[in-house]
Amino acid sequence: MLFLHRSAPMLHFYKLSSSPKLLLSQLRRTHSFISAPSLSSSFPRSSTSLRVHLLCLVQSNGGGVRSLATAAAVSTAADRGGVETFFADEGVSWTALGLSDTISQALSNAGFNRPSLVQAESIPSILSGKDSIIAAETGSGKTHSYLVPLIHKLSAASGGAVSGSASDKGFKPSREVSLVLCPNVLLCEQVVRMANGLRDGNGDPLIKVAAVCGRQGWPVYQPDILVSTPAALLNNIEPKKQRKMSFLRGVKYVVFDEADMLLCGSFQNQVIRLINMFRHDEKLLSWTGQPTADNASELDLESLPQDALEQDEEAQDDSSPADDEEIESLSEEEELEETNEADGSVQKRGWRRVLRPYDRSKQYIFVAATLPANGKRTAGAVLKRMFPEANWVSGSYLHRHNPRLERKWFEVTVDSQVDALIEAVKHGAESETRTMVFANTVEAVEAVAKILERAGIECYRYHKDASLEERAGMIDDFREKGGIFVCTDAAARGVDIPNISHVIQADFATSAVDFLHRVGRTGRAGQHGIVTSLFTESNRDLVSAIREAEELGRPVETAFSRKRGFRNKLKKRGKLQLMSQ
Repeated sequence: MLFLHRSAPMLHFYKLSSSPKLLLSQLRRTHSFISAPSLSSSFPRSSTSLRVHLLCLVQSNGGGVRSLATAAAVSTAADRGGVETFFADEGVSWTALGLSDTISQALSNAGFNRPSLVQAESIPSILSGKDSIIAAETGSGKTHSYLVPLIHKLSAASGGAVSGSASDKGFKPSREVSLVLCPNVLLCEQVVRMANGLRDGNGDPLIKVAAVCGRQGWPVYQPDILVSTPAALLNNIEPKKQRKMSFLRGVKYVVFDEADMLLCGSFQNQVIRLINMFRHDEKLLSWTGQPTADNASELDLESLPQDALEQDEEAQDDSSPADDEEIESLSEEEELEETNEADGSVQKRGWRRVLRPYDRSKQYIFVAATLPANGKRTAGAVLKRMFPEANWVSGSYLHRHNPRLERKWFEVTVDSQVDALIEAVKHGAESETRTMVFANTVEAVEAVAKILERAGIECYRYHKDASLEERAGMIDDFREKGGIFVCTDAAARGVDIPNISHVIQADFATSAVDFLHRVGRTGRAGQHGIVTSLFTESNRDLVSAIREAEELGRPVETAFSRKRGFRNKLKKRGKLQLMSQ
């Protein structure tokens, strides 16, 4: 049945399962989130738009109540300026994008009745088989943008067959397998959960998914999708040559989730090595013409260009920092010669690096919410050099201000900072929803938590000093119960927690990427959200630069460098001014 409640200026519809008592607590929490009044004039409540929230609760296979979907806060055209900011056109359906009826029904059963704008562009690109780079703002539906078409392709290739053994004998190369690489265990587990959320009419997952990360070792049975961190994958395949060779041959689709992080810093060397491995396998397959070889060790390597194989193998085994040549497409050296027209003699002039053609047999997909290209070594620039023919899908608000977010800026001093923080947190706390409070260090998180607790506000403390199990437990509790979540930027990237209505920066972000990921925790999947930023005099220039970029519609990344915090730039500027005096 439907329960209707009106609280100006919103209408709320609720679909109840056959167990109303189980729903009451969740109904109360959802209602509080929608209709929470403002606590002070600093947080005015909009009264100019009509928003409709749909919460669909159904009974899961286990008998419990499971929230499947919370439709985005669908604003009127006047609220959005007449432009849809999340969903694709109403006439765009899952089947219209090329997906099977089975997958379309699974998406509908999971509450995804309509694709987002990013999904509508990404899915056809991936189904085409071309390498794809999906760069779109946080909360735009990127994970399903690659999971859904891959599940479609894997299901079609396997014909619904049950996965076989994935023991030390390795993956079966005749089966198509997708690999998803993520920077940490939390994101790996999130991808697995989202993939398992797509089920058939019997309630079973459409495909088999396994994670290799943390304490989870190599799977006993071969999955259709393997999710791992780069380090965990290398640790599991490199010691065993047969496993490594058969796994590389079996993988047909490689996804790099949070690609900007994976292609920079400590992850870059591991990721470049893995790309080299996969490309080396593509060359072996292309040059031997053995597309169904069950045992990669039995390939006829004598017929291959030995100089190419030796160079590729060196690239695979090299653990030194990646240089510009490694980042470029794999290539080979060719001796340059010049013919003397007078006597016909041939003179050697040196060597040049050339590409040796080979047939592609794997598809590479890169996904990121921030993909700066303003520098030779930035992730965007690296991808343009490594995959020049890839399809690019860019979100409408990539690196830009999201119009669904209401921004509040408060300059504070040492004397006013605590009161401003408590007032901002209480605005979200009384509505019993989910509020995230960001601080820059572990010590700052602990200090903020103590301030809130002294004010009678309970909160979570999420940072690197907590164990992996403790952090996973906090995320689950926060996702289920709501509350105040005080954290470092460890929780800013990729974590999908629904209905976060308020993000507070107790410490202002020190990089453009951190800023974008922080504010992206709210206003997801078409919803609206509030971002409250507390800043001090030392942040004033940075805040002015960000606000100016947003007002002019420019990318926020132009406000400050990814490689170095803005505060460091200010310190350097101050030193130069002192030296000039």
